[in-house]
Amino acid sequence: MARLVAPCVVSQLHDDAGTVGTTAIDKQPVEGAVKVGRFGLYADVQADRKHHGGDDKAVYAYAAEDADWWAEQLGRDIPPGLFGENLRVAGLDVSNARVGERWRVGESVVLEVTMPRTPCMTFARWMGEEDNGWVRRFSEARRLGAYLRVVSTGSVRAGDAIEVLPAPAGAPTVLDIYQGV
Repeated sequence: MARLVAPCVVSQLHDDAGTVGTTAIDKQPVEGAVKVGRFGLYADVQADRKHHGGDDKAVYAYAAEDADWWAEQLGRDIPPGLFGENLRVAGLDVSNARVGERWRVGESVVLEVTMPRTPCMTFARWMGEEDNGWVRRFSEARRLGAYLRVVSTGSVRAGDAIEVLPAPAGAPTVLDIYQGV
C-alpha cells in the first residue's frame, strides 16, 4: 500500500548564486498534521515562483525508493525533504505516474499529477554536486519525481495512506513527457 512517509516544508531560505539569489529548497519534515491549500502545504514557500509553485506545481512528490537508490549512488543519506520535495512517499513509482492521475492522501486531500521535475543548478548547488554534472546525472537517472496540483484541500500527516485514482485512458507518464536537459 502506498503511504506518505513525510510531508515537508521550507526550513529556512538560503542565499543562492542563481538569478533569484535565494532558494527555498531546504525542506524538512513536519511533525503532526499539515494543512494543504490550493498552493501547497501551509508554511512552505518558493523563492523562484517563475519555475516553482502555482497551480500546476503546488506540491512536489518524491519516492522513498528513488531516494534510497540515490543514497546508494552518492554514499550518503537522503532524508525526506533533501531533494526539495513536499511529499516523500513510499510504494509509488512517482516518475512513472500518469499525468492526470489523482492521489487521495489521507481522508480529504486529492492531488493530481501534472508534470515531471526538471533538475536545475540550484538543486545541484544545494546537493554540493554542481561540479559533478548533477543536473545531467539526475536527469539521465530518470528518477525525477512529479509535480501535482491540489484538487481538494485538507490536511495530511506522515503515515497517511495514498490511494491512486486512475488517469484518463492513454495518459502519458511523467517520464513520457520529460524533455531532459
